[in-house]
Amino acid sequence: MLAEFDLIRRYFMSSQEATTASNGVALGCGDDATLLVPQAGQQLVVSVDTSVVDVHFPRAAPAFAVGHRALAVALSDLAAMGATSRWCLMALTFDQRQFEDDAAAHAWFADYARGFHSLRQQHETTLAGGDVTAGELSIGVTVMGEIPPGEALTRSGAKADDLIAVTGALGGGAGGLALWKQGERDLTHPLLQRYLLPEPRLAAGIALRGLASAALDISDGLLADLTHLREASQVGALLDVDALPLADGLVHGLGQKAAQQAALSGGDDYELLVTLAADDVAEAQQRLARLGLNLTVIGRCRETLGVSTTDQRDVSGYAGWQHFNGETP
Repeated sequence: MLAEFDLIRRYFMSSQEATTASNGVALGCGDDATLLVPQAGQQLVVSVDTSVVDVHFPRAAPAFAVGHRALAVALSDLAAMGATSRWCLMALTFDQRQFEDDAAAHAWFADYARGFHSLRQQHETTLAGGDVTAGELSIGVTVMGEIPPGEALTRSGAKADDLIAVTGALGGGAGGLALWKQGERDLTHPLLQRYLLPEPRLAAGIALRGLASAALDISDGLLADLTHLREASQVGALLDVDALPLADGLVHGLGQKAAQQAALSGGDDYELLVTLAADDVAEAQQRLARLGLNLTVIGRCRETLGVSTTDQRDVSGYAGWQHFNGETP
């Protein structure tokens, strides 16, 4: 039988850097709680995200991808705020019954930890604690970052005549899920990578400080998340659907109409949706270009509430992902 504390020591402490004050961790994994030391003059940014098997990722997804994805979707919330990531906590509920023996379970843990730690190290994020327990597979990740006072990007700053823009490309998450359901298992496929191995746009969020008037990450679908921004800012939106940057391979895999629908409402893209004054767009694009990332203008905020499109398309039925609606992705 797997032992809780043996699993923690083997997979989540042995791979962890030495706990030092330079990491801002005064007391890390192995105690009842962790002690963190934020940098002087910084605000603490905290978010939590839960990933549940067969809701947020397929049961048969590779363990490496499950670990990567669980952390990536949490870090994406820090990116949306323009924060620098510092620490994370991870609570893993693990179903041992799905494995034939302990060796198979340990192999899953090793791959899961490899995916989690690889992304964590990439973004210089210290695992400061967590929990492992038995039950239906789910992962709760709390991420903590820092930002100078007054520089956080929020959902409530958009104004009429601000331009609406997105980083990267859209629809890849939904396109990858569609391919997975069709039996595709090659993780080198760009759409499957977008779905199972999303990349949080932390560097982009930091680069957009002082330029973006409002921001959030696209997790539930462009239109659904735009609604959150509009309601917080009390603005409407005029979208140019033909301007949407579509993920590589999306039109080939789904066709033009379905590809645009995936970009509008598919979700799981984890790009940033931002608003900016027209005069700031060029500077924002230059900053992101230095990161190898595009920023595409897809519309404009307006005083009239609601969403319309330049081609008069009816988008009222593109609700995006919602929990508790009786459906699974």
